[in-house]
Amino acid sequence: MVVDRLMTAIAVGEYLPGSRLPSERDLAASLGVGRVTVRTALAHLSDQGLLQTVRGRGGGSFVREQQATSAGASMHRALSARRENLLDVFEAVRLLHGTIARAAAENRTDEDARALRDRLEQFRVAGTGRESQRADARFHEAVIAAAHNATLQNVLLELESRISLTAPAHLWGSVDGMREMELRALSDHEQLVRAIIGRDQEEAGTIGAEHARIDVELFEKAVHRAEHRVDAAEVPTR
Repeated sequence: MVVDRLMTAIAVGEYLPGSRLPSERDLAASLGVGRVTVRTALAHLSDQGLLQTVRGRGGGSFVREQQATSAGASMHRALSARRENLLDVFEAVRLLHGTIARAAAENRTDEDARALRDRLEQFRVAGTGRESQRADARFHEAVIAAAHNATLQNVLLELESRISLTAPAHLWGSVDGMREMELRALSDHEQLVRAIIGRDQEEAGTIGAEHARIDVELFEKAVHRAEHRVDAAEVPTR
């Protein structure tokens, strides 16, 4: 289970190339397992060519920039094993994002409006990759806060934690096509902020739900990439 969760997290871009994974202690706490189990899983992922272990101060387990093609079969198995369940959770999360956006348009204050504009600008100027991913998480935190409903917030975070080890951070895909996805997200964010500040509940709900489809698309692309890597690994060498 731990190997599958971590493989999925790497495949869908929760942890981007070069990123350091949380400590064994933190992973054990978030996954509800012992540190020995986590250590064994990390060793397995290192053997698969997905992680690089660095010892000493500032060390830890880092996602490799170039991952071994031979890991394709294991990654495809992990993604396929979780696919049906994850797609069900993705749909629930998508609908809930729409509900929260609608509530934000109804309940937002002037302070919320300022926070949304500020987080939008932070996302606009963020660098591609990890910096943009962090800015995206902060933006969505502001949308959730503007809804002023703790129950909706708790349910969303619980559901997202089933998908992502880094919730409320969202999936970020692979390096290929990442910038295109970020620009698409920026356009969605701009429209969502206008709808919320304008108190257009219907429009905000529609944009919020549609924006969340990005996560589904990134997951499906990860499955296809894993399939391609399996095919590439099976091509005989001369």
